[in-house]
Amino acid sequence: MQHHVIVTFGKEAEFEFKFSGGRSAEEARKWFDHEFTALECDVATPTGKILAVDRILSVAKYAGENRFRNQQAWAEQFARNTAALLGRELIRVDVEHYSIGY
Repeated sequence: MQHHVIVTFGKEAEFEFKFSGGRSAEEARKWFDHEFTALECDVATPTGKILAVDRILSVAKYAGENRFRNQQAWAEQFARNTAALLGRELIRVDVEHYSIGY
């Protein structure tokens, strides 16, 4: 499967990743769990549960635009794990508006 992941921090900061194949959803979940903890992400949810999309958006937000710009290997891992976790061909991670589109 061909994947296209777009991570945007606003009109002037957009990062695109195109690739084939990927990881398992379980590997992606573990990667996001690790990054969520390492970045000390904090998500307030009414139910207390943190959904996959919350983890993805929080990791992108806390990692910040500069990490996507300056740490290409990390950014590619983020994109590959996002695609594996969500199982979609086209994913748009809009950090500014805290939303994910397909």
